[in-house]
Amino acid sequence: MRLTLGSEAGQVNVLRGVCLALPKGQTASLVGPSGSGKSSLLLVAAGLEPASSGQLVMGGQDLAGMNEDARARFRRDHIGFVFQAFNLIPSMTALENIAIPLELAGAPDAFERAAAELDAVGLKDRARHLPSQLSGGEQQRVAIARAFAGDADILLADEPTGNLDGDTGAAIIALMFERASRRGTALLLVTHDTALAARCDKQFRMTDGLAHAA
Repeated sequence: MRLTLGSEAGQVNVLRGVCLALPKGQTASLVGPSGSGKSSLLLVAAGLEPASSGQLVMGGQDLAGMNEDARARFRRDHIGFVFQAFNLIPSMTALENIAIPLELAGAPDAFERAAAELDAVGLKDRARHLPSQLSGGEQQRVAIARAFAGDADILLADEPTGNLDGDTGAAIIALMFERASRRGTALLLVTHDTALAARCDKQFRMTDGLAHAA
């Protein structure tokens, strides 16, 4: 898989030949220096950025051959994404942040499912709070609940503890691994933490747009 982006200086090969496989239920870490292509790989894997060439096969379907609308539908139905910056909608409550994507997907029980997900991450009593009224760890718990609410086949996490202190970050990681294991969800995690990376079933290292087993 390759990704080439334009810039003022010309074409930039962000990904130059990435080949990795992650079976359902397994965990994998992606490490490497800043600018090596880790976040770009997650964006392509999530269907947020189309690959320039190659295949991106999930559940037997090749995202590389889909148009933007088809990738969006596939992402809605099969992929969960946990961002470093949480990416919660500031004007919506914790419950609404989880329920709205489910409503957009046509789920008739969106708010019931959202409430169950909040309960599962220990935030049942914070359902009516806005993101600004939650701590960083609580916001990330909401983001994890949102990512799992759609019964994702794969969870992509980009430095999910980068904005959290050590103890809170450790609790978030434990929660993420527990939820993925219980759901049988594949987990691809970008991290700078070598100890965290070693917890995963597979470890990959990115260098100059190339990925190889660590």
